Amino acid sequence: MNKQPTNAKPRRVFAHVNLLGTTQLHHRNPYVVAFWSAMFPGFGHLLLSKYLRAYILFLWEIIINLRAHVNLALLHTILGEFDAAKHVIDIRWSLLYIPTFIFSVWDSYRSAVDLNQQYILAARENAPIEPFSIGPFGISYIDKRSPYVASAWCTLTPGLGHIMLQRIHHGVFVLFWWILVVYFSNILTALHLTFYGAFASARDALNPQWFLNIPSLFFFCVYITYVNSVESNKLFDAEQSQFLQKNYQSAGFPFPGGTEIRGAGMFVVSVFQQSIQVELAVTALEQEGVAKSEILAVPVQKEQPGKGLFDSMHSASGESVLDLPMILGALATLFGCIYGFRLAWGPVLWGIIAAVLGFGVGFVLKLLFLKKKKASSHQSEVVIFVKCDGGKLERIERLLHDNGAQGVSFVAPSPS
Repeated sequence: MNKQPTNAKPRRVFAHVNLLGTTQLHHRNPYVVAFWSAMFPGFGHLLLSKYLRAYILFLWEIIINLRAHVNLALLHTILGEFDAAKHVIDIRWSLLYIPTFIFSVWDSYRSAVDLNQQYILAARENAPIEPFSIGPFGISYIDKRSPYVASAWCTLTPGLGHIMLQRIHHGVFVLFWWILVVYFSNILTALHLTFYGAFASARDALNPQWFLNIPSLFFFCVYITYVNSVESNKLFDAEQSQFLQKNYQSAGFPFPGGTEIRGAGMFVVSVFQQSIQVELAVTALEQEGVAKSEILAVPVQKEQPGKGLFDSMHSASGESVLDLPMILGALATLFGCIYGFRLAWGPVLWGIIAAVLGFGVGFVLKLLFLKKKKASSHQSEVVIFVKCDGGKLERIERLLHDNGAQGVSFVAPSPS
């Protein structure tokens, strides 16, 4: 039987990092993916990082929906104005809309199932991850970001959160279309008039065909930014664990208590949250003259029962707390905007009210579900053991603290 060369190219990799962004494999809920495809064709494929297919379907949705007046027909239908809906719809374009819409939902669901299987195989293969890319036009690298900060930037302007996460082409694409949708919908003018109490004028200023794109576009952008941030943090942990296991887990490390080192030297033990500070610490130790063989770095996944409701830079529950709130928020906002064309306060204010209510209801339901499930988070930490002479103890301790160690202790070898 022919043996595979040790330097053979891996069959499956977790991620690809380049100057335009990071393309990453991770687990997705197929039903969530299918829902976002139903809200706006192309969104489900964006969740799957199938960017080319997503951009094609997105452009198709914009063009065909605009030509067929699907949003206007939806508005009149939900308001019970069926004759008006029949009047505004363009049959020549609308019949083109249906097959591709169904394909978008079906293909995103099917692709999510397939990619989940590919992710499992990639995880088992554990191929090396390239964390850094530099070129004439910039620098891209895997780093940790707060999911809530990234989502906050996307809340202010969709696309900014993607750029923060170094997904450049995705962010530019979203930002470009957000500007177009906002401009042609006249929502900023309507928002201005709403704040002045001119609800009728605000309603008249809006272009419903473009305006009804905003709920799905806004909530999806915030949601995908949150998901990408969490998964990017997990990718950082996975890559750094590979690095530490390869470079700082020597089989010849002199463990405390070993007969060959009794009575010789001391051991410094420190704990870090998994971050770039870990690598700064171990490389600083080498600069101090500590050999790699005398450094042992052990990544640890610490489970915290009952604390898995919220993700952070250093912990993730595996259950996105924002999936249901964003889904209900998008749906509620859509209906709030539509019925706002008939209610006194206008579509902008009712859209905002519906967004808050939908998000709030979804958030409460998700929290109740996670508490009932007793979700736990997995916090990533790194324990570092360093063998050093007694004269270097204070310097090593200070170096570890300066590089973000959460705690430092000392272990003396067993006496002879």
